[in-house]
Amino acid sequence: MIKKRFPPASIPIAIFLLAAVAYGLLIPWMGFYWDDWTFAWISRFLGPLEFIEAFKPFRPFLGPFFVLTTAIFQENPLAWQVFGVILRALTGVAAWWSFGKIWPQRQREVALASLCFVVFPGFLSQWVAFTHTNQELISLLAYLLSFGVTALALRSAARYRALTLGALALMFTGLFPTEYFFGLEVLRPVILWFMLQTTTISLRQRFAQTARHWAPYLALWLINAGWLYSYQSFGAYESYDVKVFSTLQLPLVKVVINIIEEAIKAIAIAGFAAWTRPFQLLTQPLGVLSNLLTLSLIFASFIAVIFYLGKIEFSEVEPNQSQTPWAVQAMTLGILGILAGRLPSWIAGLPLAIEFSWDRFMLSMMLGGSLLLAGLVEFFVKNGLRKTALYSLLIALAVGRQFATANTFRRDWENQRQFFWQLTWRIPALEPGTMLATHELPLVYETDFNLTAPLNWIYSPVLESKDLPYMMIYTRARLGSALLPKVEAGLPVEYQYRTMTFRGSTSDMVVFYHPAPGCVRVLDAVYAGKETTPGLTYMLTDAIPLSNLSRIQAKVAPSISPSELFGDEPAHGWCYYFEKAELSRQNDDWQKVAELGQEAAANGLSAITPVEWLPFIEAYAHTGDYAKARELTQQVHESNKDLDLALCALWERAANQEAAPEELQSQAAEAVSGLKCQP
Repeated sequence: MIKKRFPPASIPIAIFLLAAVAYGLLIPWMGFYWDDWTFAWISRFLGPLEFIEAFKPFRPFLGPFFVLTTAIFQENPLAWQVFGVILRALTGVAAWWSFGKIWPQRQREVALASLCFVVFPGFLSQWVAFTHTNQELISLLAYLLSFGVTALALRSAARYRALTLGALALMFTGLFPTEYFFGLEVLRPVILWFMLQTTTISLRQRFAQTARHWAPYLALWLINAGWLYSYQSFGAYESYDVKVFSTLQLPLVKVVINIIEEAIKAIAIAGFAAWTRPFQLLTQPLGVLSNLLTLSLIFASFIAVIFYLGKIEFSEVEPNQSQTPWAVQAMTLGILGILAGRLPSWIAGLPLAIEFSWDRFMLSMMLGGSLLLAGLVEFFVKNGLRKTALYSLLIALAVGRQFATANTFRRDWENQRQFFWQLTWRIPALEPGTMLATHELPLVYETDFNLTAPLNWIYSPVLESKDLPYMMIYTRARLGSALLPKVEAGLPVEYQYRTMTFRGSTSDMVVFYHPAPGCVRVLDAVYAGKETTPGLTYMLTDAIPLSNLSRIQAKVAPSISPSELFGDEPAHGWCYYFEKAELSRQNDDWQKVAELGQEAAANGLSAITPVEWLPFIEAYAHTGDYAKARELTQQVHESNKDLDLALCALWERAANQEAAPEELQSQAAEAVSGLKCQP
């Protein structure tokens, strides 16, 4: 009976399936993250052609990528996620194809290195799809293909010139739009050197031929280097500064030590930590559903990969003993690839870590990280079955790591939607020129600049000029900057947001706080001052007096769209009633606040954090339900005595209102009798 085997031609299919499992299982529940928001907003409100102008100050060759892709996918998160998975798989196929042209007699090793490459667990931001497909993955795909076409040209004298031109065009596409892959060109002469081993020429001739074949690529690389230098020196350039010069000005010994330390760190992170950290998944408690799903996926992936690797049929070729062993070649290219991939971010003085958002620099290092791993396995593990099992385990763990990370992106998307729904329940509309300020939001994959885009999307669905209506700022990041020079009223603010300009004032801010867990709270000096936020950083509490609630158009019907971004209105849980109560309090409608509290109680809902009872306590005091007001006062006091000052303040406000009944005044005195009303 003939055993069915998988042909080598099945490898691209395997790569696509592997990418789909690693990155695609949760994409129906994914959305926009990080810079995705800004780019999606530009696409929707300014049009695809605006990307030409938007990228002119720092990556002018990148704009056309965005113009083309946004014209196709527009602002559809699912389309971008699918495109991202396809593009990631294509980079894996490109790596396999190029490796195959470089090492045509090493089908097995090439396939395994490519499978490792497509799930490389050092880069964990695949789902920032709008951003990374355009800014890096398209260029990476082109650069990988350029290596393969170079190898093809070397083996084809008849088509050498045409293929070299093709490789140069691909190199241009991979090199000029982004500086990420600036260092990878160092791999090409080494690849040529290894390939020329197969010819019977002297060492001197080999050097000469390597130089001759690499010369056109080196020329293009030098043109790019000169262009980068001149463009960075140009006055309109706005991007990362070159920070390495400060290091190079140190004494020579310190410079050498610094470079060695950075090199070791890069190899340790991209070559080893990236592959060993996924083993931590095996120690996670099984009682958590997400952990159980991840471990189940790891097990299923291991079985599938080991079965596939055991069934795939490779042609066996006896290695040429006069050549450098493949494992040594792979390790050499791997180490060089890691160091070369680290070069651009090192020059810019940017850190390297397997955490958001610094892991994006792994995109230029994952080729080296995958080749180094494959070389190490081939060098140290000689038994074929053990080798297959080890590869299968590493690939399966990488799949698990990607899936576990995808789940954090899924949760973040849901948290984004919940935040914006709460915000619109509390703030139905805003006066243009308003800044929303908070210390920091409990969101993992977005900054204040990123969230400025959906903020404007919601509150300014029609854009009539290049004036940006709203700005989101984190005091943690912006205090002392042009957006928040000082915590002082009346300071003008003008800020460039891509091709738009925001103009406002520190007197036109709405300060808010979003605890986790808890509901969004708009802060102000009267009802939600410093006494209601015990333990909160001064960087936010000092800004509370600047919170101008008149910027909120409180009597406008709320609107949030489109639903494909923000979802349908969620079920009305506690935070809905809290936000509506706070809005009614702003409108001095204490009766409505009390009714909302009663409705929430009737639905079995209660405060997530004790401070969320405060507007209801004050409403019950105003509407004569003193028993309920005092009951909740005691409940808050017992839950968090740090809120005593806030409780005392609200009872004092209620008792001191114009024409307050005597009973309210006596009830207030009794309610605060057991509280600490002095700091």
